[in-house]
Amino acid sequence: MSLAVLLSLAEGDQHGYALLKSIERESEGGLKPGTGTLYAALGRMIEEGVIEEVARPAGEDSRRRYYGLTSQGREALQAELRRLARVVESGAARELLPELRVVWRTRGR
Repeated sequence: MSLAVLLSLAEGDQHGYALLKSIERESEGGLKPGTGTLYAALGRMIEEGVIEEVARPAGEDSRRRYYGLTSQGREALQAELRRLARVVESGAARELLPELRVVWRTRGR
């Protein structure tokens, strides 16, 4: 759940319902977190310092709480994506999914 939240917030600040829909869309319906699960995760992630509550855009419903990534959250997201990339690369090297072709792009290339 944390990775899904961080990925969604990498697109920009969002309120809870938008996060739910973003997570469902990005996971192609594979993740359908309930509101209780999401808000528990958001509370924990705020305590960890990886996300923070941010000001809501002008004109938005005052009941909506918006969340954004902190610099620590962006670093955590990048570290987790690097870790997952190594796992995928290891699986590809073992030809566990022959149809999987892994191509990595690096900055400056």
